[in-house]
Amino acid sequence: MSRTNFKELLDAGSHFGHLKRKWNPAMAPYIFTEKNGIHIIDLNKTVVKIEETANALKQIARAGKKILFVATKKQAKDIVAEQVKAINMPYVTERWPGGMLTNFATIRKAVRKMATIDKMNADGTYSNISKRERLQISRERDKLEKNLGSIADLTRLPAALFIVDIANEHIAVAEAKKLGIPTFAIVDTNSDPNQVDYAIPANDDASSSIALIVGVIAKAVQEGLEERKLDKDKADVTGDKDEEFSDDKNYVVSEEEDGSGKRKKSTGGGGARRPSSGSSGRPGSTGGGRPSTGGSGRPSTGGNRPAPGGARRPPVKS
Repeated sequence: MSRTNFKELLDAGSHFGHLKRKWNPAMAPYIFTEKNGIHIIDLNKTVVKIEETANALKQIARAGKKILFVATKKQAKDIVAEQVKAINMPYVTERWPGGMLTNFATIRKAVRKMATIDKMNADGTYSNISKRERLQISRERDKLEKNLGSIADLTRLPAALFIVDIANEHIAVAEAKKLGIPTFAIVDTNSDPNQVDYAIPANDDASSSIALIVGVIAKAVQEGLEERKLDKDKADVTGDKDEEFSDDKNYVVSEEEDGSGKRKKSTGGGGARRPSSGSSGRPGSTGGGRPSTGGSGRPSTGGNRPAPGGARRPPVKS
């Protein structure tokens, strides 16, 4: 089921375009007709584009990446700030700071400066400076909060941009295009949809149209965040089960080893035989292997009989 329908968009006035003389020829595939000198947008194509955009942004949010919403025009700034704040995503509704993406390191320094001022206020450093300096720092803090407060949690470049009115936010589009960041936008009949990766043909001037489309997109992003949380919980549970299973398996193996007893070293095979404790190591000794015998096959008793090797042993003195 689609996230929105033809009637909702029609009631919101999303079908109204700009004057015919202000149109961009690249928007011709999305224009249904012209009435009273105003282009009418084909809402059937708008429904399809909203669905594609919502699904793509949902997958980005599910991957745990940030989506930056940009809407600095008067009709859209309050709507975007309210709806995007609820899903904890960064947004820009005041002046777009030039180089925010291409010179992101400098923007981060300004954000850290704002955090430093807050730290000064917390640790009592304010009490050690003059009233004039406190006033200057306070004004600087308010200015930073107004322009950069909504992107304070953006520690790295966003994975995507969602823009309301690309003609008004052409600097943001250019920076994102230079860095290869995917762009999603509401595009009216006076703009070029080829400038962005995902274009939603709709009225970007009426607050009701902006509220409807941004609401649908914010809901899709929220669904992606919830699915990410469920996947993470499921992975944690699966990991715990695997760990328990491996522990049980190791326990069974150890029991089998204990039941079989410790293995003894093998004394047979190709190893050399050790002489017995009674062996003297001399030829003809009876302590090691078979007893040496004489001609009659009887054991040697210490007489003058020759040893098996042929050498004569001296007589034993009594």
